[in-house]
Amino acid sequence: MLYLLAVSLLWGFSFGLVKTEFSTVSGPTLAMMRLAIALPCFLPFLRRPFLRPGGISLRLVLVGAVQFGLMYVCLFSAFSYLTGYEVALMTIFTPIYVILADGFLEKRRPPAWFWYTAGMAVAGALWIFQRQSFPEILPGILLMQVANICFAVGQVAYRKLKLGLPETRDLDGYAWLYAGAFLVTVPFALMHHPVEELSTLDGSQWLALLYLGAVASGLGFFLWNAGAAKVNAATLAVFNNLKIPLATVISLVVFHEKAQLDLLVPGLAIMLVALAWAEAADRSRTTTSRS
Repeated sequence: MLYLLAVSLLWGFSFGLVKTEFSTVSGPTLAMMRLAIALPCFLPFLRRPFLRPGGISLRLVLVGAVQFGLMYVCLFSAFSYLTGYEVALMTIFTPIYVILADGFLEKRRPPAWFWYTAGMAVAGALWIFQRQSFPEILPGILLMQVANICFAVGQVAYRKLKLGLPETRDLDGYAWLYAGAFLVTVPFALMHHPVEELSTLDGSQWLALLYLGAVASGLGFFLWNAGAAKVNAATLAVFNNLKIPLATVISLVVFHEKAQLDLLVPGLAIMLVALAWAEAADRSRTTTSRS
């Protein structure tokens, strides 16, 4: 769980940084560049049985294409409609998709308590988004749901894949995930003239892009999936929401985004109660199963 906690803190800064530093760069171009920077970081670590394409390597390519590639294209495109903290808040639905994906892949029903906590989380998000401009931000909300589904399905699929290979390290084949993700983003980025977009970046923006690619995307995704393989689906779902209060506070305090606090504070409180309930319910279930 320490891996998941560390990444939650790491990603808390990413939402505001993307919105403030890369407002002139299209979502697909930003996605392609972050993955292009992350991929070489993992190529030197390829080991057997992942040295040859096909088989298990191809499955990792497909997982990466969905979890990182399609997710990033949708997530970064959503920044055209939402602020940094709003994008973070819209990831509140990811735990729903994590449990549903786990239930589908493992052929089991989600526990009853999950639906109550998920309902509270959704209610908190809807409370925050009580605003006149809702039709204007609807495309961003829909894009975030596609991104959430991709990320949820990908991490559950990777967890299932990794549990079937207990003798291999996460590093041994991780480059294939970034390869699949990068290939998916290229055709989307080419529609936005990426060379022209990137030529407008200054030195500080390139440094920020290197950080986002190598650290937030590279190290962050690696630690997240490594942590996901070590916990159960319910705990994984809970940690998917831990970055929300962190990213919200950072976006408001560090990056000086503006928010309607009369809506944000109660809505965020509802989400945190749902998060605490989910964690307590999962601990209770684990204790009962052991006794």
